[in-house]
Amino acid sequence: MTPISCRYSSAIPKNASGPAILLLEEHHIYIQPINYPTVAKGTERLRITPSPYHDDGLIDQLAEALLQVWERLGLPLHEKSLAAE
Repeated sequence: MTPISCRYSSAIPKNASGPAILLLEEHHIYIQPINYPTVAKGTERLRITPSPYHDDGLIDQLAEALLQVWERLGLPLHEKSLAAE
């Protein structure tokens, strides 16, 4: 499976831990944040690692949870990539 990078402005929050914490606390979804110094400042991201256990229903739940967290934090949404089709 090809990795997907979910990038957002580093203004709010300052790193990827904010969305990761909300996903865990509110949606019971663990996603590994990747923050500076592992990646350059301003390119913080979440590492999403699906497995064969993750069926279409779980992927849909993740997508909805990500949208809710992004909206709650006021993070910008971008058009989905063609790879997501």
